[in-house]
Amino acid sequence: MFIFMCAMLLVVFVLPFKAEAAGDQWDKAKERGELRVGLSADYAPYEFEHTKDGQREYAGIDIELAKKIAKDNNIKLKIVNMQFDSLLGALKTGKIDMIISGMAPTPERKKEVDFSDDYMEVNQRLIIQKKDKDKLKSIDDFKGKMIGVQKQTTQEELAKSEMPDSQVSSLTRVPEVIMSLNSGKIDGMIIEGPVADAYLEKNPNLSYSDVKFGDADKTTAIALPKNSPKLMDRVNKSVKEVKDKHLIKDYKDKATEAMFDDGSFFSKYGSYFLHGIGYTILLSFLGVVAGAIIGCFLALMKIGNSKILKAIASVYIEFIRGTPLLVQVFLVYFGTTAVLGLDLSALICGIIALIINCSAYIAEIIRAGINAVDNGQMEAARSLGLNKSQAMNKVIMPQAIKNILPALGNEFVTVIKESSIVSVIGVSELMFNAQVVQGASFDPFTPLLVAAVLYFVLTFTLSRVMYFAERRFSVSD
Repeated sequence: MFIFMCAMLLVVFVLPFKAEAAGDQWDKAKERGELRVGLSADYAPYEFEHTKDGQREYAGIDIELAKKIAKDNNIKLKIVNMQFDSLLGALKTGKIDMIISGMAPTPERKKEVDFSDDYMEVNQRLIIQKKDKDKLKSIDDFKGKMIGVQKQTTQEELAKSEMPDSQVSSLTRVPEVIMSLNSGKIDGMIIEGPVADAYLEKNPNLSYSDVKFGDADKTTAIALPKNSPKLMDRVNKSVKEVKDKHLIKDYKDKATEAMFDDGSFFSKYGSYFLHGIGYTILLSFLGVVAGAIIGCFLALMKIGNSKILKAIASVYIEFIRGTPLLVQVFLVYFGTTAVLGLDLSALICGIIALIINCSAYIAEIIRAGINAVDNGQMEAARSLGLNKSQAMNKVIMPQAIKNILPALGNEFVTVIKESSIVSVIGVSELMFNAQVVQGASFDPFTPLLVAAVLYFVLTFTLSRVMYFAERRFSVSD
């Protein structure tokens, strides 16, 4: 138990990550037997998920390019789907081997990673609500207006450099920006031409603005780790063939066909939400159960007589309670690889992060429950011949558990909702799948509404179960 606690503390407390071990990334991928390609699958027609013959699969221009690179090098392909602003961190810590996600090779990014030859050139466009087309025709018309962009993208840089008199709203995902534009929270959105075409097809209330940018043409390339010439050479060979044979047009036509296939919303995406519910329940259950076990030990350490154990428990609890769960998720996900050298999946890292977080809160719940039991109970148990350990197990803990059951139920409900945070590292829980559906359906609102209803059903059902359990325990009163 002590070793496990130390390992968790090491992951959480070590902030400066170690540099990735030297060596070409191709050798690591070959030894592993799979090529891990990172992307953000909410960016049609570049990358998105859809249902084909009842099965979920990735589609898009970048997906086809990734398949070709893997096929050319006779290696298995694994798609790692996560939020766009997490991709560079995943590449630098060895979680993925390359990024194929419509990424432009900017000078800032080139300092951190290497880029392949470009495989596509796109034009940046400004889209607005159709009703504003006559009054938002030039950059001057956007003075004081709100412009939406995806965070850490070339569109964000373009907005800041060419629209300095406008206010820039940077959001994590493209569907979020589209939803802001549809709801009137922003006045315009800068987006790549192919992606804009797809959204305008599904949102007839939106239109292109007549605004022209001076630096609108951008190239997209594949991001690779620094100092990996073998991988770079193999990737560039595939990219050259794609350009020589003009395969991007074929990839785009195939993506367009997949984007606009027929079928009702729930027939196409119902399985996504069911899949997400399963993972949400799994994450929450393991987080609370394992967190309760560890939390029990932490509580006993904190109320014990050993000053060392009490100090360890106190520091652990205060640090975990004093840092956001999002930070803990990133520390575990990147830290287990960069610091500990462990190649853990996003799901395992998400579970570990939730367990760590739950254990600190549940430790305080259990400690409060134990302290709430009258001291006379311990004295009475000892007078009957029980030692301190027996008295704690047989007399104190049963009463403490009864006292803390409402608080534990509330923690379970909280974890069901907070488990959505692990979607940032690509864990396929309910919120992650709702975001996938946003990108695939070009409907930024309906998937969130469905997710909200499902979260309510889960939490309400759990609340009723916990209420029933509390009533059963109260019979003895």
